[in-house]
Amino acid sequence: MTSLSSPESAELAAAVARRRNFAIISHPDAGKTTLTEKLLLYGGAIQQAGAVKAKGEQRKVTSDWMEIEKQRGISITSTVLQFDYAGTTINLLDTPGHQDFSEDTYRTLAAADNAVMLEDAAKGLEPQTRKLFEVCRMRQIPIFTFINKMDRPGREPLELLDEIEQELGLACWPVNWPIGSGDRFRGVIDRRSKEVVLFERAERGKQSEERRLDARDPELAQLVEPELLATALEELELLDGAGADLDLELVHGGELSPVFFGSAMTNFGVRPFLDAFLELAQRPCSRPSASGDVDPLSPDFSGFVFKLQANMDPRHRDRVAFVRVCSGKFEKDMSVRHARSGKTIRLSRPQKLFGQDREVVEDAYPGDVIGLNNPGMFAIGDTLYVGPKVEYEGIPCFSPEIFSWLRNPNPSAFKSFRKGVNELREEGAVQVLYDTDQSKRDPILAAVGQLQLEVVQYRLENEYGVETRLEPLGFSVARWVTGGWPALEQVGRIFNCKTVRDAWDRPVLLFKNDWNLNQLAEDHPEFNLSAVAPVVSGVEPIAL
Repeated sequence: MTSLSSPESAELAAAVARRRNFAIISHPDAGKTTLTEKLLLYGGAIQQAGAVKAKGEQRKVTSDWMEIEKQRGISITSTVLQFDYAGTTINLLDTPGHQDFSEDTYRTLAAADNAVMLEDAAKGLEPQTRKLFEVCRMRQIPIFTFINKMDRPGREPLELLDEIEQELGLACWPVNWPIGSGDRFRGVIDRRSKEVVLFERAERGKQSEERRLDARDPELAQLVEPELLATALEELELLDGAGADLDLELVHGGELSPVFFGSAMTNFGVRPFLDAFLELAQRPCSRPSASGDVDPLSPDFSGFVFKLQANMDPRHRDRVAFVRVCSGKFEKDMSVRHARSGKTIRLSRPQKLFGQDREVVEDAYPGDVIGLNNPGMFAIGDTLYVGPKVEYEGIPCFSPEIFSWLRNPNPSAFKSFRKGVNELREEGAVQVLYDTDQSKRDPILAAVGQLQLEVVQYRLENEYGVETRLEPLGFSVARWVTGGWPALEQVGRIFNCKTVRDAWDRPVLLFKNDWNLNQLAEDHPEFNLSAVAPVVSGVEPIAL
């Protein structure tokens, strides 16, 4: 291991201490894109926040850069937004808001140190939030809860907390408490300082004004209806009586969630959330690798690829690999080893990303995300390192539920069709499967949701100039054969399922329904199947 001189190690330690990295998880329509924009507004990264469905001249949101996202008012790609606020460098990993893209969100969570769980005050916990919460729990990511849309009619705050504790088994500690709700939402009480934070409605897209007063200040009676304030203080007493403390060890272990109330749309509570989050969030920490945990303060650079994105800049037909820096200092033009292939690569044009905008980056530290031009060499889960070999845990693929042949009706466009399919598979936009009959050349697209398939078709047409047809296969369950082809041969002929190959030439069985899958398990109890694809290392995928 290379040793750093003390000024270099002090610089690395200071840079790590200054960094915070997080992803927002939520159900569609809970307000994730709006909250993201408002955090950027307070961070000074943008001058005016855009609304998701922009009307007329209103700004489009920064984090939605793909044309189809702007048309539909949804987020379907992950982007990275880095900005500085109050002496802290924040890396906000923006995740897709549509449930068909939970796989992309899972990969992004692999690169996050903290998660912000966003809830709609009227709806409480929703299915997509629960699913993503389970991923955070698996990885023991600290979870901060922001209860949004307090300026609209909603459920009682105590009821919302109770639901999180009962259904997710996650203890809650409200950092602030709302005064009123709906059209009588007046602000929040900071539980630790006992200050009342009152909000003035801001001009659309601008930062809101806020006033801070002591909870005992007589002036409050003129500013807030006494019964609203009395109810809020009474509820806070109840919470204090419950006796739990804000224990940072429990927060960082993912067992206790600090809770905040506000309204991203009107900017109520966004700044108090950001200030408290920076104080309480986990800094970049050690990550498990094949040779043990790697400390972010280790002097040797290492990082892993958690996302690939093709054609972020349509003019240049580029492919970008998003790399999470895990240890050491990254410097422009440095040469690194690619763990899977063993090759040495010079990283000459690293980029700092901000939605679709990018600028060349000179250096980066643990917790940061950099974009690298991908000449077709990187795959999701790849480790890059300097010094002794490091290989981080791969990122698994989950079982898709929708399968369609992707037909190319125009044989003269085969070259562009092949290029598009290979690049979008690399990106993880969908999984690509192949028929075991070599004469059937058309790929099978496998995805969690229908929208993923539509996006692939849209992008093939708009980015690669290829029109395609989708033909659904009547299957809804995929399972990988644990022992590979030899295990499959031992079982002999299997009925009511189709055998296909994945991009790493491993057998995958497709079933019409769970009943057929269970039937096979009963007939062959010794035959092991997995709903998660084995993690790949050191193997090149099949290209179309």
